[in-house]
Amino acid sequence: MNRIVFITGATSGFGRAAARRFAAGGWSLILTGRRVERLQALQEELSPQVPVHVAALDVRDANAVRQVVAELPDGFRQVRALINNAGLALAPQPAQRVELDDWHTMIDTNVTGLVNVTHALLPILIETGAGASIVNIGSVAGKWPYPGGHVYGATKAFVEQFSYNLRCDLLGTGVRVTDIAPGLAETEFTLVRTKGDQAASDRMYQTTTPLTAEDVAEQMFYVANLPDRININFLEVMPTRQAWSPFAIDRD
Repeated sequence: MNRIVFITGATSGFGRAAARRFAAGGWSLILTGRRVERLQALQEELSPQVPVHVAALDVRDANAVRQVVAELPDGFRQVRALINNAGLALAPQPAQRVELDDWHTMIDTNVTGLVNVTHALLPILIETGAGASIVNIGSVAGKWPYPGGHVYGATKAFVEQFSYNLRCDLLGTGVRVTDIAPGLAETEFTLVRTKGDQAASDRMYQTTTPLTAEDVAEQMFYVANLPDRININFLEVMPTRQAWSPFAIDRD
């Protein structure tokens, strides 16, 4: 059986690691992202192993999403797994000090982009039927608030509830839906969040042992390869060295 996975945000972090993991497992790849040169490099790297189709895509653009899906070439149309990975965090400062544009960018990418891609691929996934999977990449921030989380955490709470509600609507189609919620993981996440502050990114991960992108990609691969009868609704994955903080108390 030709297993095909459609991955958004494949140019770095979890998405790039997922592309490599699914390729190692023999899946054909549809890789999308905004950085064309990275997509081309990944295609060159992985195409000796499996068929690879790449498409430059900003998930915030609904028309572009529809076009990419409509123009999938023969051999790539029967998508079996959708990995909704594209997303970002910005503005780790307190909410009262954040630029409104940063909030809009997170909502447009993490929420609007997610629904754009899901809506475009739902007919294909339903046609694929039993064993098809939608894997949405959430975050522990969607369940556990922290200072500076504001809109990012809210967008990831949306991912969780959207995943659960999709499960209800897709009952009987055979299509499975999973929200994977990683904790601290060392990728370009903090570098993007701090708009290129390498020192801040280094501080976030030093003196501890975070998850790797490959750790999270392994969970995606596991979920997508389960027997058709099994659906993992929610999978929260933290580093061993991360847990929850006590409640904050403001004192005089």
